[in-house]
Amino acid sequence: MNEKKESVIKQLFVYAGKHKYLTIASWILAAISAVLALVPFYYIWAIIKEIVEVRPDFSQAVHIKSYGWSAVGMALLAMVVYIAALMCSHLAAFRVQVNMRVAMMEHIMKLPMGYIESEGSGKIRKIVAESSAATETFLAHSLPDKSVSYVTPVALIVMLVYFDWKIGLISMVPALLAFLAMGFMMGDKMKKAMEEYQDALDEMSAEAVEYVRGIPVVKTFGQTVFSFKRFKDAIDKYEAWSVGYTKSVRIPMVAFVTLANGVFAAIVACGFFFASDLVTNTVLLNILFYIIITPILTVTLLKVAYSGESEMIVNDALKRMYSILEVQPLPESSNPQMPADSSVSLQDVSFSYNKEKGNAVEGINLLINPGEHVAFVGPSGGGKTTVASLIARFWDVDSGAIKIGGVDVKNIATSELMQQVSYVFQDSKLLKMSILENVRMGNPKASDQEVMQALKDAQCMDIIEKFPEGVHTKIGTEGVYVSGGEAQRLSIARAFLKNAPILVLDEATAFADPDNEAKVQQAFANLSKDKTVIMIAHRLSTVVDADKICVLSDGKIVESGTHENLIKADGIYNHMWSEYNKSINWKVGKGA
Repeated sequence: MNEKKESVIKQLFVYAGKHKYLTIASWILAAISAVLALVPFYYIWAIIKEIVEVRPDFSQAVHIKSYGWSAVGMALLAMVVYIAALMCSHLAAFRVQVNMRVAMMEHIMKLPMGYIESEGSGKIRKIVAESSAATETFLAHSLPDKSVSYVTPVALIVMLVYFDWKIGLISMVPALLAFLAMGFMMGDKMKKAMEEYQDALDEMSAEAVEYVRGIPVVKTFGQTVFSFKRFKDAIDKYEAWSVGYTKSVRIPMVAFVTLANGVFAAIVACGFFFASDLVTNTVLLNILFYIIITPILTVTLLKVAYSGESEMIVNDALKRMYSILEVQPLPESSNPQMPADSSVSLQDVSFSYNKEKGNAVEGINLLINPGEHVAFVGPSGGGKTTVASLIARFWDVDSGAIKIGGVDVKNIATSELMQQVSYVFQDSKLLKMSILENVRMGNPKASDQEVMQALKDAQCMDIIEKFPEGVHTKIGTEGVYVSGGEAQRLSIARAFLKNAPILVLDEATAFADPDNEAKVQQAFANLSKDKTVIMIAHRLSTVVDADKICVLSDGKIVESGTHENLIKADGIYNHMWSEYNKSINWKVGKGA
């Protein structure tokens, strides 16, 4: 990824459009409010000055009322101006947030499915949501506060020096030392720490999503959270980073907070020093003024510190956003072609997810005729899912070619390719909407009657009948949850409605219980009629009737043929079949 050299503001203004002028207006208004907010302190000092000068005849203090109302008026005016600044900043921030999310989602929709699957939906969702949220917080709150934090010290210095330059300079010493302490926490070290922090959060979020998705397996086999070692490792890594970073900044942070709040102590010291010989009205009034005004300096220092941190956070958020935006979609052909039939041909196909780790599949040659049912089996990591993903063009091959109906998939328009191939994943994904709308995603133009027929063909009527609202029952937090097997059948109904000529089944019965598995298998039998089927399976009983079984190991097809032919050979499939039968007999024996 090419690191962006522009400032954070320039990068955000790309998404602001004409609303960037509202951001500029918010800076100006916030700066004005910062100056106005200091004026009431002058009137408070003026009230004290008049009381001190006229004592003990307080009847001569005739300006107290006007000073008081002036202080209230200026405070209210500063508040109104600052509210106006926040209104401008929020309008701009909301527009930037919306435009960023739209830009990211439009780009993500064009990215290959392989990238989405490899990165993990949890990580991508976190980047989309939190990157835009970080920019909203920065523009809406941090930038106006930053403007205030820049203008306030300048105005304070003018006021401090105007009343008594000696006391003013002394009161600035703790502030300067606080800035030095802040410098030890900022800079490149802080930027790197923010990146590490976000990386740890992203990893933990992605692993949490995978853990939640795997809960059915955990409960089925009575395992614990330690079965998901990557999730536990992610938590441990985040804990180690948090503790380590906190310890590394504790000394400069303590120094900064102490010095920022130590301005008042400097004023007290000034009082003892300058009033050691004689307490005059002038000295007393000046010290009183500094006692009143210096807390503002402390608050300003804290705002400066947090504004610097928020800018680093948003800078890191933008880098993560660009990590998605800079991923290129698969190229589209300028002259798209239509496949002649539902045949699939792989010609010397090789592909690697990571060049340094070698090829995931290598030299694959395979011809699948229209209407033929082919199964991919073999050890884990052998390349089964990779080959199926390449057929659906989740990725582009590194070398060789994949053709559907005699046309290279690279020369088929993406929309047309999606009409040619239905992919039923191992982990079915249902959205938070009604069952009817979930299934209708397979064909948005389908009528309610066509959706109901697809549900019947997918053996889903028992699911529909158990809910009072039937097909209009919502899935998710606002409705009901369904089991893994039931979710799989609803996904199959979606595939029925799509009615693509090529069907890819990726271990689609993995999480189904025995009752659901029988219904899923029946649904597959109905769905597979007159279609070219590519099935990835670990349960070998589901592939015995396939027209061709391909055994993949180390990214290569090492055996192929019918079930009968393969069990006669002394090869990998024969060994797998033998072990599979032993596992079945063992289960039966244990249950007897």
